[in-house]
Amino acid sequence: MAEAPKKDTQDKDAAGGAKPAAKQAGAESRQMGIRLVAVENSDQPVVANYCAINVSPGMAFLDFGFLEPGMLAALPRVARSGGKLPERLNGKLAVRVALGYDALAHLHQQLGRVLKGLSDAAAQTQKKAE
Repeated sequence: MAEAPKKDTQDKDAAGGAKPAAKQAGAESRQMGIRLVAVENSDQPVVANYCAINVSPGMAFLDFGFLEPGMLAALPRVARSGGKLPERLNGKLAVRVALGYDALAHLHQQLGRVLKGLSDAAAQTQKKAE
């Protein structure tokens, strides 16, 4: 179940403190739980090792795809040996997600928090190893 962040972290961005656009006078931040219910097979994980973003007026399209790992591993070897690299790689489109700019900005904030948490955890692990 996905839930909105707690009130104390809701207005902070990934950099750790800057607030989004000014709120209307008297407006308060409130927490609201959100539950997404699966439809058909939407609860099944999609494996992707490639992502591309295309922007159009009012929307951003995130394309998640899958490229064969063996082929990806072979590319650096071919490049080092001076071989000819392919002009185009063919993969499979796993899923396309269309987001409004506000949802894209919210996704950016969430990804920033996740990456910061992973970085902090790696730093803690490294300190323990020393």
